[in-house]
Amino acid sequence: MGDPYVLMLVALAALAIVDLVVGVSNDAVNFLNSAIGSKAISVRNIMIIASVGVFFGAVSSSGMMEVARKGIFNPSMFVFQDVMFIFMAVMITDILLLDLFNSLGMPTSTTVSIVFELLGSAVVIAFIKISQNDAEGIASIWKYINYDTATDIILGILLSVVVAFSVGAIVQYFSRLIYSFNFASRPTYINSLFGGFAITAITYFIIIKGLKGTDFYENIAHVMEGNTISIIAISFILWTVLSYLLTKIFKLNILVLIIGIGTFSLAMAFAGNDLVNFIGVPIAALNSYETWSVSGVDAEVFSMASLAAKVKSNVWLLLLAGLIMVITLWTSSKAKSVIETGINLSRQGEGHEKFQPNNVSRVVVRFAMFVNVGINYVLPEKTKTFINSKFEKPSVKLPNDKTIEMPAFDLVRASVNLVMASVLISIATSMKLPLSTTYVTFMVAMGTSLADRAWGRESAVYRVAGVLNVIGGWFLTALVAFVAAGIVAYLIHLHIIFIPILLVAVAALITKNSIAHRKKTQEIKRKTYIERSELITINGVIDESSGHVSEVATRIDKLYTHVVNDLANHDLNKLRKTDKHVEKLNDEIDDLKDNVFYFIKSLDETSVQASKFYISILGYLQDAAQSISYISRASFKHVNNNHKNLKKGQIKDLKLINNELSTILGIISTIFKERKFDDLNPLLIQKRELLSNVSLSIEKQVARIRTDETSPKNTTLYFSILLETKDLMKALMNLLETYEEFYLSTKV
Repeated sequence: MGDPYVLMLVALAALAIVDLVVGVSNDAVNFLNSAIGSKAISVRNIMIIASVGVFFGAVSSSGMMEVARKGIFNPSMFVFQDVMFIFMAVMITDILLLDLFNSLGMPTSTTVSIVFELLGSAVVIAFIKISQNDAEGIASIWKYINYDTATDIILGILLSVVVAFSVGAIVQYFSRLIYSFNFASRPTYINSLFGGFAITAITYFIIIKGLKGTDFYENIAHVMEGNTISIIAISFILWTVLSYLLTKIFKLNILVLIIGIGTFSLAMAFAGNDLVNFIGVPIAALNSYETWSVSGVDAEVFSMASLAAKVKSNVWLLLLAGLIMVITLWTSSKAKSVIETGINLSRQGEGHEKFQPNNVSRVVVRFAMFVNVGINYVLPEKTKTFINSKFEKPSVKLPNDKTIEMPAFDLVRASVNLVMASVLISIATSMKLPLSTTYVTFMVAMGTSLADRAWGRESAVYRVAGVLNVIGGWFLTALVAFVAAGIVAYLIHLHIIFIPILLVAVAALITKNSIAHRKKTQEIKRKTYIERSELITINGVIDESSGHVSEVATRIDKLYTHVVNDLANHDLNKLRKTDKHVEKLNDEIDDLKDNVFYFIKSLDETSVQASKFYISILGYLQDAAQSISYISRASFKHVNNNHKNLKKGQIKDLKLINNELSTILGIISTIFKERKFDDLNPLLIQKRELLSNVSLSIEKQVARIRTDETSPKNTTLYFSILLETKDLMKALMNLLETYEEFYLSTKV
C-alpha cells in the first residue's frame, strides 16, 4: 500500500530540485540586480557575497515551512491520500509555470504561485470530498480552507506592492536630496550617518527580526525582547562611528560597503522567506508520510491533523537546498535574462526599451505630467532650484581611447534598493508571512527609479508599460496557478496514472523551453544595440554597418526563398512562421534606427559626415526589410483566405527570380562580411539581368490575363511580389552605391 506513495516522495524530491533551479532562476533578480546594475562590486564578488547570504538564509527559513503544511488549507479535514495529491499537483504546476515565465525573461512571484497553487488544488480536492458527502454543501468549503490565514497572506502580498513602491520612492527622494549625484564629494559626516542608518536597519531586521521564529532565536530571545530601542540606538552609534573611521582613515566608500552588506542581507532574506516556495511542499509531504507510515491506517482514511502541529525542520535538508540554489545562481542563463529585465526598467537614462507603450501607460504618464505641473506651480522658485540642483547629473568626459560601459544606476540608488527591500522582507519573515520577495524588490526598484527621475519624457511611457506588463504577469500568475493546480489535482484524483504522464509532460516542456531559450539567447547575441560611451571612427562606422548589411542580406535571402517555396506548396503554417521571422527582422532594424541618436553622439567629431552615411544605410535596410515584409504578408493573406494556387508558370518564374536574387544576396553578404568592397561592380550586371527577368515576368502575366488567366486575386498577388522584388533590388543597389561612394571617399 505504501509503494505508490514512496514513488510520489521520490518524484516530489526530484521536483523539489527542479523547482529550486527554476525558482532561483526567476528570483535571482531579487537580490542581484541592484549590485550588478550599479557596478559597485565585480560580478564575481557579488555572486560570492550572495551565495553566502543564501546559505545563511536557508538555515533560518525553518519557521516558514509551516505555511505549506497548514497555512492555506486545514489539514485535519483531509486524509493522507488527499494531501499527497495536493502536493503533487502543486509541484508539477509550479515548475511548469515558473519555467514558462523564466523563458520569457519575466520576473514573477514564486510566493504567489505557491500560495495560489496550494489554494487551487486544495479547493478542488475539497469540493470532490464535499460532493461525496451528502451531509455537506458548498458552504462547507470554508471548513477545508484556512480562509483567514490565506486572506492575510494574499492581502499582505498585494499590500506589499504599494508599500514597497511608496517606501522606495520616499527614501530615495530624500537620499538624493542629501547626497545629490555628486556623492563622492559629500562631507564625511553624511557618509557616516547614512552608513550608520543603513547598516543598523540591515543588521536589526536581518539578524534580529529575521531570525525570530527559528531555532536559533530561542538562544538570544531573553536578550532581544524588551530591549528593542536600546539595541537600535547602540547599533546606530556603533555603525556610525565605524563608518566614520572607514571613510576618514581607510578612505573606503561607505556606499560600496552598504551595497555589499545589502546584497548579503537581501540574499539571506530571500532564502529565509522563499525557500518554503521551493521545498516546503516536498518537506510537508515527507512529514505526512512519516506520520502515516507508522499508523497502520489506510491512506484513504488516515487524517492529517498532525500537520497542524509544529514540526522541526531538518537542517541538512535546508543546507542541501541552499547548495542547489547557489549552484543555480552561478550557472543559470535564464537568471541572467530575468536580471536584465529588472535592470533595464530601473536604469538611469535612455537606451534600448524592451517593452512597447500602451494606452494605459500613456494615460499614466500624462496624469503624472499634469500632477507635476501643479506641484511646480505651488513650490517657490528657490525651493525648485535647490531640488533641481540635487538631481543634476554630472557629465562624463572620456578621452578618445577610453571605453566604458556605464552603470544602470549609481551607488546611492543601489544602496536604497538593497536596504529597503531587506528591511521589508525581514519584517514579513519575522511575522511568518510568505511575502513576495519579487514584488518587494521589483517595486522598491521602480519606486527609487521614479523618485530619482530616471523616467524622463523620453523613457517614461516605456518604463510604465514595462511595470504594467510585469505586474499584469503577476496577477496572471495567480489566476493560472489557481486554475492549473486545480485541474492537475482533479486529474490525479481521477487516477494515479496521471502522475507519471504529467511528470513526462513536465520534462518534455522544460526541455523544449530550455532549447527555445538557448536559441533566443543566441539571437540576442547577434543583435547590436548602440549603448556605449566610446568614440566611433570612420572605420568603426564601416565595420558596424557592414555587419548589419551582411546579416540582413543573409536573412532576406532565406526569407524570400521560404516565401516562394511555401507559396508554391500553399503551406499556410510555414508562411505564418516565415511572417513571424520577417516581423522580427523589421523590429531589429527599427531598434537600430531608434538607437541612431546614441550612435551619432558616440561619433568622433572628425567623422560627423559618417552619420549621414549610417542613417542612409539603415534607411535602405529598412526599405529592403519592408519589401520582404509586404511580400510575406501578401502571400500569407492569399493562402489564409483560401484563394487559388499560383499557376505553374507563375511559380516557375518566381523560382527563377528567387535563384538570381539569392545569388546576388549571397555575394552581398560575403562582400560585407569579408569587407571586400572593391568587388561591388559585378553586382550591377547581375542586377540588370534580375530586373530584366522581373519585367519579362510582368509581360508574361499581362499576356496570361488576355488569354487564360481567370483569377484576379492571383494576378494581384503575383504583380505585388514582382513589384516589391524590384523595390527590394533598388534598395539594395542604392545601398551598394552609397557604400561604394563612402568607402572610396575614406581612401582618398
